[in-house]
Formats: sequence, structure tokens, C-alpha cells
Amino acid sequence: MTSDDFARPGRPRSLETYAALEPDQTEAVLTLLADAARTDGQQAVSEQGRLQLRGGKRDGVSHLLLSVGDELVGYAQLEDTDPVEPPAAELAVHPSHRGNGHGRALGSALLAASGKRLRVWAHGGHSAARHLAQVLGLTLFRELRQMRRPLEGLALPDPVLPEGVTVRTFVPGADDAAWLALNAAAFAHHPEQGSLTQRDLDDRKAEEWFDPEGFFLAERDGRLVGFHWTKAHAAERLGEVYVLGVSPGAQGGGLGRSSPRSGCGTWRRGACRRRCSTSTPTTRRR
Repeated sequence: MTSDDFARPGRPRSLETYAALEPDQTEAVLTLLADAARTDGQQAVSEQGRLQLRGGKRDGVSHLLLSVGDELVGYAQLEDTDPVEPPAAELAVHPSHRGNGHGRALGSALLAASGKRLRVWAHGGHSAARHLAQVLGLTLFRELRQMRRPLEGLALPDPVLPEGVTVRTFVPGADDAAWLALNAAAFAHHPEQGSLTQRDLDDRKAEEWFDPEGFFLAERDGRLVGFHWTKAHAAERLGEVYVLGVSPGAQGGGLGRSSPRSGCGTWRRGACRRRCSTSTPTTRRR
């Protein structure tokens, strides 16, 4: 989430809401987000949100485009798919158009569209985002933390797996259904991750960063019991623990502790750092 201050006189602005974007609209939004990220040092819209810009209509997802004249100056995405939690939103204002009330206009529209039951992701925790949250009457209730460590020169013991567990890499197509079922079970308490669909998985498999050799599956008696999905950021020489999950029936046996070591050897050979994210309160991955 990025923000601005109160509105200033100028050209009239228009705000339109779409269930799906045309290709030219998608490119305009992606350009705006890239410009904002270069200024802020952080993406204002998550990977999931950026993927949802493409591919037509998605159930529960709305796109808000704020324009001044024929120029796109702000974007917001509202996702209402969680059966329990309020709708979630992300938003950004182009750096060249901040300080004109556009962030407040987008935030007010999101509140109205959600019936004033709204969660907003504020990536990076910028002071402007905190200011906008205060103006909109929003309060902090969850924090996502990122942890890093260097791997170069680090001596890591081989992973010690629970009895009967073996590890192999993901086979696109053949493992899709079984992985989706495992992911849903492992993250039943976390709908943002647990509700991933075949379409969501296909979106990620189509990304340049996707590498099945960095997607590790743990099996016992031919059934998936855990996984460690990694993501390499080549430009940053960074290896990410993208998702780590353990089947409820296999939790408590140490699989969650041993799984992250899968993939570290590859990262270490590339002199990468390792990154993982967790939220507060923390989720169970033992």
C-alpha cells in the first residue's frame, strides 16, 4: 500500500471498477506498479495480486483503476474469497502523482466496496501507508516478517528425515492434484495459501522463476506428506523458502525442521543468501 496526502485542485479524476482487465489495461497497471516499486524499493502489490491481473475474470477479485484524464495514476485490487475474513486489498499510486489525494480516494472506494469490512496489505511499512491507514481508520492486526541468513561457507548437515520418508522433486502435471490436496490440508488454517487452485498453480508454473528441480516433495508409502517449494532470485543472489508445508498427520515428527535443508545445497553452490517469511502470530510447521 502506498499513500498520498489530501486532494489538490487539478484535472478531474475518474475511478472505474472491473471484474477483468483488457491487455492494455493490464500493461498500464504493471507499468505503474513497476514505477512505484523502483521508487519505494518494494512491490505494493503481492505476487498473487500481480498474477491475478492476467488471464481474465477471477471469482471474488475486482480491479479499481484511478485515472486523471486518460492517464492511469492509481490502482487497487480487492479480493473477497475468504469465507471468514473480510475482503483483502492492495493499492498503489504512481510516484509522479502522489500528494493529490489519490490514495485516499482509492482507500475510500475500497471501504465502500467491502461494506467497511476491509483488510489492506501494506508492503514495506512505509510511513505514507501508515498515514493513509490512520486516515481510513485502519489498525495493525497482522505483521509479515522476512528473515535472511548467508549460506556461503556454511556447513549444513544432511537432512535427517523421519522414518519411511523420502524426498524427490516435483513433476509438473503428474503431481499437481496431489500437491494441491496436500497444500489445502497443510494450510487449512491459512486460506490465503490453502485455497490455491489448479489455475493458481499453473500461473506460477508459467513464471520465469519456476524450476521443478527446486520444488521438493516428501513422501511416505507413496503419499505426499510434506513439501518445500523454493524460489531463486538470481539478480539478488537470493534463495527463498517460497512455501513450506507438512500434512496434518505428519506434523510433530520433525519433517518441517528437516525439509528446509533440501535446496540449501543448490543455493550454497551459487553463494546465495536464504530468505523465508512468516507472519505473527506464527503458523505451525513442525
